Amino acid sequence: MSGVNKNIVILISGSGSNMAAIVEAARVRRWQARFGARIAAVVSNKAAAPGLAWAREQGVDTAVLDHAAYGSREAFDAALMVEIDRFTPTLVVLAGFMRILTPGFVRHYAGRIVNIHPSLLPAFTGLKTHQRAIDMGCRFAGATVHRVTDELDHGEILEQAVVPVLRGDTAETLAARVLTQEHVIYPRAIEALLQTA
Repeated sequence: MSGVNKNIVILISGSGSNMAAIVEAARVRRWQARFGARIAAVVSNKAAAPGLAWAREQGVDTAVLDHAAYGSREAFDAALMVEIDRFTPTLVVLAGFMRILTPGFVRHYAGRIVNIHPSLLPAFTGLKTHQRAIDMGCRFAGATVHRVTDELDHGEILEQAVVPVLRGDTAETLAARVLTQEHVIYPRAIEALLQTA
């Protein structure tokens, strides 16, 4: 199995904490030896994304495509596809990539693109999920790993983690608690996909 190349390309826009959890899991759980899988590249739409420096320190290839340099969302996504396709990805992993992707991009990677969202989907798609959960009086919040489709924050649910909403929680304290669980379930979901890829 170790001769097979299953390339994973991770897209980030910021600190890349989920990306780091995935890179660490790949190393510790020996994805290369077990599945022939490797983190082939980390790509960001922001040159100053702190996660890029961390990825480079781990020996992972990195690339930057500044979305502001493109005249349209379609033009940016077309260039992003060219960059990603250099690595012939088995999986494209969105890890805090703060761009809404065009239907053409999603179709190009249909069945191979996954995302993590900080709510228990189908509840609270979009932004400000933690504050919305608190405002609605939810007793539980969480995170969801799902396949990406044309519809924002929809697609097959692959993994979920449930976190209690505590009395006195703020959006920030709840987000921090949810994030610790994201770091657990995202690598686990990817590993399950690699077993069948």
